[in-house]
Amino acid sequence: MKQEIKVHSLAETEMFASKLAPLLAPPDVITLEGDLGAGKTAFTQALAKALGIQRTVSSPTFTIMKQYEGKYPFNHLDVYRLAGSDEDLGWDEIFYGDAISVVEWAHLIEEDLPAERLEIQITRDGEDRRTITLLPKGKRYEKLCGELEI
Repeated sequence: MKQEIKVHSLAETEMFASKLAPLLAPPDVITLEGDLGAGKTAFTQALAKALGIQRTVSSPTFTIMKQYEGKYPFNHLDVYRLAGSDEDLGWDEIFYGDAISVVEWAHLIEEDLPAERLEIQITRDGEDRRTITLLPKGKRYEKLCGELEI
């Protein structure tokens, strides 16, 4: 059940994230794909804010993962630097623990991801326009996408 959402500004991306946030609970996993500058981190920042995280959320490119406290614990991973690596960072604790996890460049650790997750692809359609494609994997995420009011 693929869904596409067209957004025409950062504000619309933030609005989408604020509609998704209340439907999430640990140990939900969201994977993000998109070219550099597509808006993966901006989406993650808006989602974190909607989950009650007060701290500034920045890309964890050099640290791989940052953890935040809000309504729920929140893991933000950028696994770009793990390309070609077989390093296990404790995926089970991360993905099946008590946090909501967002993983940028998730295809690089495909074999370590939970089978059930919400895949989100962000595609640039112009300077401020994006297509956000939701690809739910598993019944929980199919139901979640069905509940989204877009």
